[in-house]
Amino acid sequence: FCSFFVLLLLSAQPSPPVTETASRASRAAPLRSRRMIGGTLAPLVPWQAMVYLSDSVLTGGYAGGALISDRWVLTAGRNLFLRKSRQDTQGKNPLIPKVYLGISELAEAKPSREVAVERVVLHPGFQNQSDWDNDLALIQLKEPVVISDRVTPIPLPERGQDLADGAQGSGVIAGWGWGVYLNLASSLKHLLVPLANHSACKAEYEQSQLAPSVDDSMFCTGSTGRFQENVCFGDAGGALAVRDAQTGDVYAAGILSFDKPCSQHKYAVYMKLSSYLPWIHTVTRGDVPNSAAVRSSTMATMHSWQS
Repeated sequence: FCSFFVLLLLSAQPSPPVTETASRASRAAPLRSRRMIGGTLAPLVPWQAMVYLSDSVLTGGYAGGALISDRWVLTAGRNLFLRKSRQDTQGKNPLIPKVYLGISELAEAKPSREVAVERVVLHPGFQNQSDWDNDLALIQLKEPVVISDRVTPIPLPERGQDLADGAQGSGVIAGWGWGVYLNLASSLKHLLVPLANHSACKAEYEQSQLAPSVDDSMFCTGSTGRFQENVCFGDAGGALAVRDAQTGDVYAAGILSFDKPCSQHKYAVYMKLSSYLPWIHTVTRGDVPNSAAVRSSTMATMHSWQS
């Protein structure tokens, strides 16, 4: 977010108190300055992963990810490359990051919190036409993590769970993105952000060469209403967590891809996870190329033996 980070505070817990001095300073600051100090310190977010390449943005930095099972972390594919543009990534293998779970401070990124990585799987259509296409990667962990209050996966959307049906107009995202001094944050921050009109978001970036061409596999959020806080560089990979209006269930609606709104643009763009469930399930099941054919053949054989 713009101090620059976002996460979803899904419980009804209040935000940490703001001191009277800080409150006065915030009110006195010009709007642009307040925007660049956006976000609130986050509680421990049990599904939040730190996808770490280095401490410095010049050598990869660190970004967000979402634990979606005891063996898999989902993140933005661009997080796994030092240079992010399509011309720099095509034909290149992604870097293998360090992954830390159960932390909310950079200082906690210690060996005791690191989980070993087995492999990285980019979406097969990653950057097939532009820098932002299919911007997803799955990170397989070498060993299942122990699920606890500190480390808990966030569910993927289930059938019928889509933004039109159950997001209640907003979601929460957390991240370690760039702050006011253009450095990565040392503490996890979060924002509650409103879902944006898809057509308006698409129109906003339609003529831009530096932003996504927003399609049906993407959705957008806007800046906050109060101080116009927004996500910023380094927040990519974080999950936008929403609450289903009918059941109250919390799930990850999207993974942040276009994290460049900062104070310059209104809309952040996410990969819409309901559009990517077949790919995610195929990878996490461990399917090989002929798995579907084997299943179909077996089913046909069983049916034939009963006829």
